[in-house]
Amino acid sequence: MVSGLDFQLFLPETILLVGGIAVLIADLFLRERADRETNLAWVSLAILVAALVASAAQYGVSESLFRSSADPVAPGAFVVDGFTTFFRIIAILTTIIVFLASVEYVRGRTAFRGEFFALMIFSTLAMTLMAGSTDLVMVIISLEFLSITSYILTGYLRGNVKSNEGAVKYFLYGSITTAITFYGASLLFGVAGSTNLYDIAARFADPTAIIGTPLMSLVLPAIIFLLAGFGFKIALVPFHQWSPDAYEGAPTPVTAFLSVGPKAAGFAMLLRVFAVALPEFTHEWAALMIGVAMVTMTLGNIVALSQTNVKRLLAYSSIAQAGYMLIGVAGVSVANIAGIAPGEGGAGLAIDGTAGVLLYILAYLFTNLGLFIGVIAVDYLAGSDTLPGYAGLLRRAPFLTVAMTIFFLSLVGIPPTAGFIGKFWVFGAAIQNQLFALAAVGAINGVISVVYYFRILKQMWYEAPADPTPLRLPGTMNAALWICLSLTLLIGLFPAPFIEFANQSIHMLGVFVRS
Repeated sequence: MVSGLDFQLFLPETILLVGGIAVLIADLFLRERADRETNLAWVSLAILVAALVASAAQYGVSESLFRSSADPVAPGAFVVDGFTTFFRIIAILTTIIVFLASVEYVRGRTAFRGEFFALMIFSTLAMTLMAGSTDLVMVIISLEFLSITSYILTGYLRGNVKSNEGAVKYFLYGSITTAITFYGASLLFGVAGSTNLYDIAARFADPTAIIGTPLMSLVLPAIIFLLAGFGFKIALVPFHQWSPDAYEGAPTPVTAFLSVGPKAAGFAMLLRVFAVALPEFTHEWAALMIGVAMVTMTLGNIVALSQTNVKRLLAYSSIAQAGYMLIGVAGVSVANIAGIAPGEGGAGLAIDGTAGVLLYILAYLFTNLGLFIGVIAVDYLAGSDTLPGYAGLLRRAPFLTVAMTIFFLSLVGIPPTAGFIGKFWVFGAAIQNQLFALAAVGAINGVISVVYYFRILKQMWYEAPADPTPLRLPGTMNAALWICLSLTLLIGLFPAPFIEFANQSIHMLGVFVRS
């Protein structure tokens, strides 16, 4: 039974659910109109803005929802706290910016019917559910919800061979990793006797209950299998194989969405499960995070060097960026191993790694989406997603070229951009925890990324255009570009409020880790 308080705190999810259904209904009434796609985009934007306002209104709230009637005091399956609110805002903002950049892109394209916009809204709903799930059953259900909508969106262009191929590969890899994740969750349930993350943590907190018994041999496989499921959604190596084909084949707005939204939700889930349920086993998962981060950064950057399709190149760049984010998770791990509690001498170490991940995700949201707005613009105006299509872009669209250059600099981590602040924090967490090898690998990979980013910049700044006709961005696309550019520079120039936002968002999560 859902109480009045549960419903009130679950309002953003309710708006997204009802709104997605409303878009499908609106599509029936707008079917005969020539501007149906544009109208549906604006209706969807209004729904997302309402959900964003409802999410922001709950900032500072800390409440557990959907408690068991048998034990109304025990934590429930979903929690609304600063961490949940942060990722709600990230998920909804991602979709808002993608829709804003795509209003003109979808105009007149009859393929983008009501179900396209509804699926994007439902994907956003799945991401908000992932952020607040505190029960393994709900974690997996929300993960599958997002996966299913993502498969359909990737293969949305049914007449496009690459779109179909990307969707099939995405589905096949997703099916395998989902089965592995289910198995990992079942092992953890078998050991702890509960699927609730707080109950699992309490079970493992008693050294005589599990630690040192034969059941301990099941914990490490459970951790590995759960990481496989989360790693698939984040596109960590070796669970990344679906990403390049899905990015290349999906409609460009969907590629922009996949590059940020599901990745952020995957990190939310990874941090929630490992930090809340398994703080006693940071010895086991710390090494995994460090190793996966190194391999993910290196493979993503090296393979990106040989790509000629910009969407595919940015797919490998996105894989590498996930590796950088994982550095922050590794920093949290080492701090917990040292037994550092919040409020003690080294308190910043236990909190800063997680805050660094959140700050990096916030910076990545505006940087990567801004870059993909440029990709959408070139695809929409010039009909190309290959490197030669960007030749002479400076002459054809000067502002777009300058904006994309700043976004590339942000991905590299050059000040004064948001990317610099994000990398400073995650690398700082690694260095403070004496993870010098991990920080060194990250720095080397940052240098490698400059090479393939410069290939695009060289085309835009120095090559002559095949067609010198100026490219004029539509108003909504320009607005989305300005939003991303402004926030990318604002976070870099005035980081203090955003750092505070990240710190406050993980406060309760960080306190629980050592409680």
